[in-house]
Amino acid sequence: MYLENIQLINYKNFTAKSLDFDTKINCIVGDNGVGKTTILDAIYHLSQTKSYFNPITSQNVKHGEDFFMIEGNFTDNNKEEHIVCSYKKGQKKIIKKNGKNYERFSDHIGSIPLVIISPSDRDLIVEGSDTRRKFMDHVISQSDKNYLHDLIRYHKLVSQRNALLKYFAKNRTFDANGIAVYDSQMSDYAARIHTKRKAFIKDIVPIFRAHYHTISDGNEVVSLDYNSQLSTNSLSDLLQSNIEKDRVLQYTSAGIHRDDLDFLIAGYPIKKFGSQGQQKSFMIALKLAQFDIIKKVSERTPILLLDDIFDKLDENRVQQLINMVHTAHYGQIFISDTHYQRTEEVVKNTRQTYKIFNL
Repeated sequence: MYLENIQLINYKNFTAKSLDFDTKINCIVGDNGVGKTTILDAIYHLSQTKSYFNPITSQNVKHGEDFFMIEGNFTDNNKEEHIVCSYKKGQKKIIKKNGKNYERFSDHIGSIPLVIISPSDRDLIVEGSDTRRKFMDHVISQSDKNYLHDLIRYHKLVSQRNALLKYFAKNRTFDANGIAVYDSQMSDYAARIHTKRKAFIKDIVPIFRAHYHTISDGNEVVSLDYNSQLSTNSLSDLLQSNIEKDRVLQYTSAGIHRDDLDFLIAGYPIKKFGSQGQQKSFMIALKLAQFDIIKKVSERTPILLLDDIFDKLDENRVQQLINMVHTAHYGQIFISDTHYQRTEEVVKNTRQTYKIFNL
């Protein structure tokens, strides 16, 4: 899978921009604020149906304009795929593949496999559990449509159950049978989701540790621990034992929507005990493991986006990273940086074909 070219119209800070890419390495260089990350984000948008950095669609329209359009031509096993994403203020966003509209954006997820590594990935460490759950769900969903369906349905049922709890509180009433209907349906979806999340963590941990060992020269021991209430109880039992609490809170306090990942270094939370360089290495290793998992399960090579990779990494670790990803195991790579000469020196050492776009 690789991207041949892309065209942006009124997307973020671009009025119009067209680029033709190399099949292996593409470097987007320039000063801060000129749109390097915007180009990578537009590629992500075509793959995942939304911006990586700002999921509010209307805020991705260039200031003073009322629409944007992103258009890209991909090649996948000699088959051409034409993807268009367009949005006009006050209307719904449209995603088209080869001229055909998607009725559900979820149907597009996985058709353009992609992994991004960005300084904003640190949010996975410093933000709440919701961010880490989304990471798990994003990786699994790219190659498992049934998982994505179960997840969407489960969250819809949680919302409906929460609405019913609020209704009961407002009207000072309660219907145990009404709640039981949601509990039963949620339990089936939750069990499948929990099983697949456990399998995902089991698969990704050894790959993640191997990548961290390479990037960090093997100086630290890191781990990922899956933290779920369903590890010790069924959702049915959890919902039943927490019903009085839920009635007071007016929302569902137990379930797989409360799952979390513990990021550890030497057995301690990396959020508190890891340096900025260790945290950056941790996230890069995690994202490279994500790449490997997607490639293995989907049997297709994802596009790899490396946004501002020199941020908080010394040049030795950057060179190690580039040496890793330029091999045949990886496909098309996009790199953004602020220094032309520094970027060119790094990619020249790979002995791969490349293009550098100086914005």
